[in-house]
Amino acid sequence: MVKSPRPTLRLLPCLALVLVLAAAGPALAHTGVGYGGGFTSGFLHPVLGWDHVAAMVAVGLWGAFLGMPAIWVLPVVFPLVMAFGAILGILDVPVPAIETGIAASAVVLGALIAMAVRAPLWIAAVIVGSFAIFHGYAHGAELPESANAFAFAVGFVIATGLLHLTGIAFGMLVKTPAGEKTVRAAGAVISLAGVAFLFGWV
Repeated sequence: MVKSPRPTLRLLPCLALVLVLAAAGPALAHTGVGYGGGFTSGFLHPVLGWDHVAAMVAVGLWGAFLGMPAIWVLPVVFPLVMAFGAILGILDVPVPAIETGIAASAVVLGALIAMAVRAPLWIAAVIVGSFAIFHGYAHGAELPESANAFAFAVGFVIATGLLHLTGIAFGMLVKTPAGEKTVRAAGAVISLAGVAFLFGWV
């Protein structure tokens, strides 16, 4: 008999929604300068880019698929390395093929989920961290001149965390055979979306 998810895990979707609403409130109260402007720009940057959304949700999905401790390690590794990538972007350090790397992250992570690849934790962390550099660089390179860099970083890290939580919440379906098929199908969709991003079809 399959055990039902723990109450804490069932609350993840609700928590994600509450955090989104809490963050959106103050963000919308500002127009584009100072702390609010930086936070707003940073928060919206990953949320409004479907290539970012696909990859970040995939990180949470794969973490949930791999189980403990990957379910929490991968969503921590990604924003930490992403922050490093953002610094490279802000400093305008040359990093090639940023858009290709972002699209490839959705292709690869989605495919890993679809094919039910259970990589060792350190390999999974290296894969996720490598792609995080591209996402972070894009955030940093597109930092508005008038925005507060710290507030911008806080915004995109929070948004990234919420997208990871969304992936984790959906990924908890892997606890049942039918749910695992659903999660793997979601991975296939993400991978196909990544191909579309890669070739500029969307």
